[in-house]
Amino acid sequence: MSADTTARYARVASRLRGTATSDGAGVRLTRVIGGPQLPDLDPFLLLDEFGTDRAEDYIGGFPDHPHRGFETVTYMLDGRMRHRDNHGHEGLLVPGGVQWMTAGRGLVHSEMPEQEAGRMRGFQLWVNLPAKDKMRAPRYQEFGPETIPVVRPADGVEVKAIAGRVGEIVGPIAQPATDPVYLDVRLEPGRAWEHALPEGHNAFVYVYEGALAIGAGEDAREVGAQELAVLGGGDLLRLQAAGAGARAIVVAGRPLREPVARHGPFVMNTRQELMQAFVDFQEGRF
Repeated sequence: MSADTTARYARVASRLRGTATSDGAGVRLTRVIGGPQLPDLDPFLLLDEFGTDRAEDYIGGFPDHPHRGFETVTYMLDGRMRHRDNHGHEGLLVPGGVQWMTAGRGLVHSEMPEQEAGRMRGFQLWVNLPAKDKMRAPRYQEFGPETIPVVRPADGVEVKAIAGRVGEIVGPIAQPATDPVYLDVRLEPGRAWEHALPEGHNAFVYVYEGALAIGAGEDAREVGAQELAVLGGGDLLRLQAAGAGARAIVVAGRPLREPVARHGPFVMNTRQELMQAFVDFQEGRF
């Protein structure tokens, strides 16, 4: 492998573990982006992983709460979650399904478990919106598992494309402002996979089962379960699973490079806009 080729590969710029916390009505989760170690990774504002077999850890769900100015992406691995909002929209997230909600100018919604026992597992990602889109009408992109394409580019490699292109397949989610990539990758023991990420995107890999090496040659670094790797350097991603195999999400997005004013469920560009969001919510304009 030549030096020039190696230089094209993305490297692990930093690596971190999430922090145990709770949200909603006591739902236990791990906050990976949005905490003190990694407050954000433009355009990504938050990444939570939730996963438990204990109903008491999730049964309270996420009762009515507001959002304005960004997008929430919920990807379910196990369990069922019912969504409702104050605009009359309702949907059910099932294992393998994804909901990409653009809150825009504001809505009030709830996400409540549709089960009283069993495993609940998945991710919620927050994606910022550019200033020009923050006050747009709310919208949803919802897809069941049967509509999300899966490609097997090599033996022992399986990639589900939620957003972005993998070979000839394209994930169903579209967002021109950030041109996101969201892939769920499964590698059998020892298997490797390479994928070109869009140039200039900020990107991360979050390993949620097993362990894998990211990078090529001497720059390769092992990342274990429940660790997030922020990528840097080149745009060619190389993943290789360790002895037990691995599952990971690969996420990338075009940075917005805009000022961020955020507090709780509101993300705007200025403090004045942020304060207006609180006033609008309190006065029932969501």
